[in-house]
Amino acid sequence: MVSITIDGHTLEVEAGSTVLQAAQRLGIDIPTFCYLKRLPPLASCRMCLVEIEGLRRLQPSCATAVTDGMVVRTNTPLIDETRSSMLDMLLANHPLDCPICDKGGECELQDMVMAYGPRRSEFRDPKRVFHSRDIRLSPVIIMNVNRCIQCQRCVRMCEEVVGAVALGTVEKGMDTAVTGFEGSLASCDQCGNCVEVCPVGALMSFPYRYKARPWDLAETDTVCPHCGTGCQLTVGARKGEFMRVRSKEEHGVNRETLCVRGRFGLDFVESRDRIKRPMIRRDGVLVPVSWDEAGDYLRRRLAAVENKAAGGLASARLTNEVLYQFQKLMRTVFRTNNIDCSSRWSAPFDTLGPLLAGFYTRAPLPEVIGKDCVLVIGGNVTEENPVTEYLLRDAVRQRQAGLHLLSARPSRLDADARVVLRVRPGGEAASLAEVVAGLAAAAGESLSGDTLDAVGATIGDPSENTGREDSDRLVADLRDSRGVTVLVSVGLLRSPEARAMLQQVSNLLQALRMLGKDPAMQFLFDRANQMGAWDMGVLPAALPGLRAVTDDAARAALERGWGAEIPSEPGANLDTILDLCIDGRIGALYVAGTDPLIAYPDRDFVKRALGAADLLIVQDTFLTDTAGLAEVVLPAAGYGEEAGTFTNNEGRIQTVRKFREPAFEARGNLEIFELVAALRRQVLKPSMQGEVFDEIDRLVPAYQGLTLDGLGADGAFTQADPTPPASGFYPAPPTFEVRDGLMLVTGDCLFHNGYLSERSEILNTVADDPYVEMNAQEAAQLGVSDGDQVVVRSAQGELTAKLKVNRRFPRGLVFVPENYRALRLNGLMQRGEYPCPVEVQKAHATFEIGADTAPAANGEDLAPGMAGSP
Repeated sequence: MVSITIDGHTLEVEAGSTVLQAAQRLGIDIPTFCYLKRLPPLASCRMCLVEIEGLRRLQPSCATAVTDGMVVRTNTPLIDETRSSMLDMLLANHPLDCPICDKGGECELQDMVMAYGPRRSEFRDPKRVFHSRDIRLSPVIIMNVNRCIQCQRCVRMCEEVVGAVALGTVEKGMDTAVTGFEGSLASCDQCGNCVEVCPVGALMSFPYRYKARPWDLAETDTVCPHCGTGCQLTVGARKGEFMRVRSKEEHGVNRETLCVRGRFGLDFVESRDRIKRPMIRRDGVLVPVSWDEAGDYLRRRLAAVENKAAGGLASARLTNEVLYQFQKLMRTVFRTNNIDCSSRWSAPFDTLGPLLAGFYTRAPLPEVIGKDCVLVIGGNVTEENPVTEYLLRDAVRQRQAGLHLLSARPSRLDADARVVLRVRPGGEAASLAEVVAGLAAAAGESLSGDTLDAVGATIGDPSENTGREDSDRLVADLRDSRGVTVLVSVGLLRSPEARAMLQQVSNLLQALRMLGKDPAMQFLFDRANQMGAWDMGVLPAALPGLRAVTDDAARAALERGWGAEIPSEPGANLDTILDLCIDGRIGALYVAGTDPLIAYPDRDFVKRALGAADLLIVQDTFLTDTAGLAEVVLPAAGYGEEAGTFTNNEGRIQTVRKFREPAFEARGNLEIFELVAALRRQVLKPSMQGEVFDEIDRLVPAYQGLTLDGLGADGAFTQADPTPPASGFYPAPPTFEVRDGLMLVTGDCLFHNGYLSERSEILNTVADDPYVEMNAQEAAQLGVSDGDQVVVRSAQGELTAKLKVNRRFPRGLVFVPENYRALRLNGLMQRGEYPCPVEVQKAHATFEIGADTAPAANGEDLAPGMAGSP
């Protein structure tokens, strides 16, 4: 620690701290333009100059390290004069168009001029003008370069944090101008982080332009609904109409940054594709009815199927309170553990449970990735969890963390990684087993003989492994590191080999723990509340708190709390529920907020299964494909229309706030559950969000001690259940065989996440058309070029989309994003088979694919059997 005195106040700070950081700790305001907390200092704007005793010249406080005994003054006449002069130079060429500038009211230049600026300018020359009109760089970003004060925040944010390098500068000195390549941002992420950090109105949001002033907005702090990173959002509305999204630097894991989905994709709340009224099926057609009519009809139908088994499927985008109440409804009112929380895969809880209990790290992501070695397994972080990618890039570039990637698909992080281990989909388990064996061999005497024998018996002899150079480098880095973090993409759960993959992740973590590497592990979820869905027990074999259904003590505690019995046998996951439907053994199938008909990886099978259920109830906000098959459709409040909480990838629980009223005749999800319970002649209490949260606090161990009022702006961390770590290694994975031909894989794309974001008009203006991505050499061999319309054909169906050639894409793979409903991608897939073998050829006739014109894989209508206005 070193001592520094600033304006007569003395404090001790860590060595290496800057004068600006020390002043901020004292609450002393030093103005800046070019400084950003998360970036190395640039010291170009000269607004933060201070006097330091013993030095002849003023020094930039943002770039001057503290020395012991340093004495600093921040408000002398010389400093005031210097700041005023700097502002006078900026104003010399700055247009005086504040009345029409979108930044008016929150412009840092305005604030600085009011606080430190001259009251009259000494400059009389004509102002420099770059362009007479604003330049629209992209569908969402518009630029007035005349207002630019050359702080370089946008350029540095784009390059050093986002990694897109879409913005740059031309010319020099006072003629420096920020622009995109050839005056366009066509190749950028469209994340708008440049707009967020711009201190003036040089870069602006086009969708928000001229719509409102900051003082007109009613702002609500909430959490992003798109992926599991859990970014902080501030939603601005004017007279109840959604206007914009921004984020606050001082709160949230995202530290002001957002991805394109978070910043521009929230207008889905205004989608016209709403379910306006309850609907019931009459003569094979869904017709709108009143809530009373729907209730009467549902009461009769529930009574008719009461003697059959029931099943439930809920979305991991719903809040903790809704998910908790859903599983409680299914377990106590429908008397079943047949529940699941994903329509794309089923989690093997026998492996997942011990992994979460023994290794999951509920802690801030910056702290977790602060270790010197980070291994990301599976997925594409750039497209699935973009803000997590920003934080990983920070860890690599500023804290010198060693990043290692083990995945099938390339990502932008490849350029920052120390080791990239490219594996075929499904081969992750074998590759991880090889790494564990290599660690055991390299450890030598540091592991006991018994442990080495256990590893050898279960993983295999390391000499039998391939010994690839990248794998050896990964083993060496893991062995030599002080601490290791493992981030696991939830995309691994798509594979039929998911259990083996999770087992090998557990083996790796156990080996690292034995080697003293203090391993941390978190999942990278692509749904906003997947962690919460698991914690709330929306699983067939797990109760709230991730305790096994067969745990008599855990079940008894909940039964006392609920005043109702819980079935003691594990239930059926989604795959098995669908089999039960086909067999005619499911009476009521309750689907809340999710769309298995478009997401489940076998469209024909899931359609037959849903149609075979005696009673299909769909509770949703939007008119989904699954709703089109339902017998009863109940309109539910959507995101922003009811309060609740999400639990993100870190295990951080955060408040999701209401910022608009439910549209049309939609009701809150909790209210609908209470109604359904009453139709079954039972009472489901409590039914208010705050009361449900309190019950979660009492009955779910990881959430005990939490209160809604105590969550604050940054939420609070749930606590890991003190479960002893797993002992013993899992067996070696099955032999992985690389199949010939092209294999289809899927996942999220940068501009869309699931199907919720596809209802955003703004995102649809920047998103790529549906596309097929593949290796450049293989495309050339097939005689197709970038931008061609191609047909992807499997044994189950085919689709047509635009080809996107990627020279870094691995051979043998074809990627199609799962986010486009019109493509009906799941029509190509067969349950239990992933990746899916396909053929690719050039389409004979080209046409543009859109929501209204695209051919389905099997020629179905989007929402069959509907009549009248929903």
